[in-house]
Order: sequence, then structure tokens, then C-alpha cells
Amino acid sequence: MSLLSVEGTTVTSGFELLQKIEQWSSNNIEQETLLCTMDVTDLYTMIPQVSGALSLRKMLDYLNIKQIDGLKTEVIIRLARFVMTNSGAMGCPLTLIIANCYMFFFEQNIVKQINNSFGLYVRFIDDIFIAIDWPKQRFLKQIDRWNALDSNKIKMVRYLLFVYHKPSYQPYYLPFNSIHPLHMKKNIPFAMLLRAIRYCSTFKEYKKERDQMKMALLLKQYPSQLIDQQLNHVFYEYDIKLQMNIIHYHNIRQKIINSPLQVKEPIDYGHKMFIHFTYCSNIRNFPKKFHNL
Repeated sequence: MSLLSVEGTTVTSGFELLQKIEQWSSNNIEQETLLCTMDVTDLYTMIPQVSGALSLRKMLDYLNIKQIDGLKTEVIIRLARFVMTNSGAMGCPLTLIIANCYMFFFEQNIVKQINNSFGLYVRFIDDIFIAIDWPKQRFLKQIDRWNALDSNKIKMVRYLLFVYHKPSYQPYYLPFNSIHPLHMKKNIPFAMLLRAIRYCSTFKEYKKERDQMKMALLLKQYPSQLIDQQLNHVFYEYDIKLQMNIIHYHNIRQKIINSPLQVKEPIDYGHKMFIHFTYCSNIRNFPKKFHNL
């Protein structure tokens, strides 16, 4: 149930944020443009039960939704209050929807203010990104009203993007010697390389992220040849004929960014069954290996 796509201020991935920044900056970014990120402290636990249920009801009315899959809105609200009363798990779909609804109505005045100044406002649940061409003092007066803010002033008209790793980041990736299927292991370096190209605005930042990623995978026993093959597979998937270097990097990155996203078809587990074939070597040897452990 996509409740918040109507306003165009929410994203579901860092790639969508990158696309919005690219589009907005082509006509609006200046030398004095400010970028800031905000994080709502403890959003999932700070929303009162009544306010959460009311925000969900308000969103259903806002979208003029009377029922969903045969369930009337009154039943949905009652079930939501039951889940909130009995502590819904953080990250579950209902908890995310309630948090999104609560933030949607909370942010409306902020969005109007940013839009009136031709700025950019984007949110992913409790993480907010703002780009605005305001004097620093005016901006600081505004952010005094918001929590957990981190602002950075852009010194150059061209902006720098890179993959950010939290201080608590640890390279916990699937070991190559695990019993998981090979296609899952191949997809890890493929997705990481694709993310590095999308997120890093310069060839220097891309090389830095690629080398860190490659080292982390080598420590997990991934063959160097397989990692290089997945980089070539990225080029194959996006029909890129150019060589990856500082001269061609911008054109390669723009082609990947401008390529349409492939929407993964959801799996209907009620009608599809996955069978592990016993003739696969990893399944055949698993009981013996498990017994030895």
C-alpha cells in the first residue's frame, strides 16, 4: 500500500534520492546552496498510540480510501490500534506506514516553506534531506525548531557524492564458502559495484569505494576474478562499451542513472514452491559437514 507517493517528497532508496538531486541541481544549485540532513530521534517509539492511529485515519481520508482488500477503514484503524497497543515490531509494514503517515502531516509546513524558496525536500521515513539557497543565519534560525540536524555548506557549485558508511559499519557479507546458491553470491558484488557507480559523483570516490568493497569481499573468500566478472556484468546489463576511467566515468555514471529501474515482481508464496534438488553437491554433502561440526 503506497500511501505517500502522491506528493513526490518521499523516496524508497538512495538511488531515488540521487535522481531527485540530479534533477533539482541542474537549475537550482548555487555556490551558496546549503545541504542538510535530519534524523527524527526515536520516531517509532515517540509516536503516541492515539496520534499514530489518528494519522493513519487522516491519511485514509486524505486519499479517499474507503476499504483495502475488502477491509473497511474502521476495521483497519481498530487493528492498527491493537497492534500499537501490543507493541508492533520496528520495521514491520504497519509500523512503517504509521510512521510515514505521522511524518507526512507533520512535515507539510516545512515542505511548503522549502518549495516556496525553490528548495529540495526529500524524506525516507525518518531521514530528511534538504537543499536550499538561504543565508546561513536564516537557515540556522529554522533548524533550531528541528531535532538531530547536520548541515553542510556547499563550497563549490558542483556537489560531491559518495557512499557514506556509519561509524558502526562492519563488512558483514555472506561468506563465499557458505551453502547458499552461487547466484546469490554473485549478486552481492554486482549490487555493491552498481551502488558505487550510482552514488559516487567522481572517479576518485568510486575507486575508493570499489577498493574497500573488493577488500571486504576478498576477506570473505570471494575470488578476485568473480568480482571483476561482476563489474563486466554491470557493463553488459547497461550496454556500456566505454572503458572505466576518469575520462569516461561521468558518461558511464549518467547512462546508469538515467536507465529505468527494474521493478522486481513479488513472489506469491501461496502459489509458488521452491524445491532444493538433492543432486546439488552442496545439499548432498551438507549432512556430513553438519555432523562433523
